[in-house]
Amino acid sequence: MVHFKKFDNGLRLIVKQMPGLMSVTMGIIVHTGASIETDGEDGISHFIEHMMFKGTQKRSAFRISDDMDAIGAQMNAYTSKDLTCYYAKSTTGHAGEAFEILSDLFLNSTFPEAEIAREKGVILEEINMNDDTPDDLCLDLLSKAFYGERGYGRNILGPRKNVSSFTRQDIKKYMSRRYTPENIVISMAGNIEPKYAEELVDRYFSKMRTVPTDKVDVQVEYPAKSLFRKKDIEQIHVGYAFPSVKRYDALFDATQILNSILGGSMSSRLFKKVREELGLAYTVYSYLSAYEETGSLVVYSGVNSSNYHNSVDAVLGCIDDVKSKNISKEEFMRGKEQLISSLIFAQESTSSQMLLYGKELVYSGKVYDFEERINKITGVTLDDVMAATECNFGCDKLAVSVVGNVDEPLKI
Repeated sequence: MVHFKKFDNGLRLIVKQMPGLMSVTMGIIVHTGASIETDGEDGISHFIEHMMFKGTQKRSAFRISDDMDAIGAQMNAYTSKDLTCYYAKSTTGHAGEAFEILSDLFLNSTFPEAEIAREKGVILEEINMNDDTPDDLCLDLLSKAFYGERGYGRNILGPRKNVSSFTRQDIKKYMSRRYTPENIVISMAGNIEPKYAEELVDRYFSKMRTVPTDKVDVQVEYPAKSLFRKKDIEQIHVGYAFPSVKRYDALFDATQILNSILGGSMSSRLFKKVREELGLAYTVYSYLSAYEETGSLVVYSGVNSSNYHNSVDAVLGCIDDVKSKNISKEEFMRGKEQLISSLIFAQESTSSQMLLYGKELVYSGKVYDFEERINKITGVTLDDVMAATECNFGCDKLAVSVVGNVDEPLKI
């Protein structure tokens, strides 16, 4: 059972009731993230996510975690290019208490100056950790190579200079424009009564004032660069980004199947050829990254330096083979079944369902329809996947990133 409610102030609630379970996951999703930030704000969405846990009018940072632990609940948050999500998972019997704590930190955080100063150091260490994680660094560099310095090319963590300079006033100013009721979806999935969920949201969120949301159009550019970062490490990490479909493109499902065939599974072309047959990489895969305005099909590989150029040839060979529409019916059916099964498996997870229904409402304004989604995937044909190859491998906008003991960018 799925229940939807829009409150008078513009805030929306979606509840996926799952009666056979004994838990519930509750999320507060804000339609804001790195892609809509200005140069001066770069990194502030993530900074605010951290600061929300640093104390409210009635709870210290330690008490927030203590109160959650006392009821055996879990709480966390994350920031992406276009979303910020705060969520808690609890047993059904403690859902009300968990949601009260989650609501308290979301609505009543005070952002103490001492905590702001302390958290800057924490995030700077997170940036250092990211720089020391070459696969993450490679994919961040790839976003910049594909999208440029702004929009979807921004690193979620932001630059050190910005993080060091953020103030309480900056936080308040940004939140006044983006943390507005019409820009927020509350999503719950699990064993919770929709009427009780409504009561909880009304109890804590009804006093949020209706204010206009700062509308930002994400500017999309395709510099099509080849970037590199020299690091004295054993492996060389290589990323490739091709222009792909938007989130709701007619060929979105066909492209997901195409991705499964190329590098989305252990039976994919990349895994079989580059890893199993040639032994050139331990990790090689592809994935589709789709947004409202654009999308990219990304391939990543981590290889020994001695295999660097051979692995590039092998990866590009797999791509060229798929690009030439050399796709069998068996591969197509396998990719389709993998896509369908992943959606079915997600039906058994309250966390997955909370995000699935919440994101759909944020992105499209519609209630996610599982049956309709399955029917659309079932209706995809091999011809659709062939057509998808024509809009997914445009080399005129190909971007490449390399991290490792190299002295120049990769030339393709």
